[in-house]
Amino acid sequence: MRIKMGTVVPKKGTIVHLGTDAIDYRGASALALRLELGSTHRATKTVMRWIGASERTVKYWFAGERGPSGEHLILLARHSDMVFHMVLLQTGRYDGEDPEVR
Repeated sequence: MRIKMGTVVPKKGTIVHLGTDAIDYRGASALALRLELGSTHRATKTVMRWIGASERTVKYWFAGERGPSGEHLILLARHSDMVFHMVLLQTGRYDGEDPEVR
């Protein structure tokens, strides 16, 4: 009788390596929200009214544990100047001028 040895399972999928210059999107979003609104419960409620997201979701954003999705990010940028400027900075397309001055 033959003794069965362990089975080797090949690794599948793509491994994505983030470089050292990876964008800290979640942290930048959290910082922008906290700078503009503070970190109070009232700030959470304000963002909930702007976006229509749940309280838990908004708390994750403020903590920097998660970042807003595309649709939520656009709505946040519509209401928050700090988030809008954060997006411009993260894309590398911010030239330091206020677009409303032109």
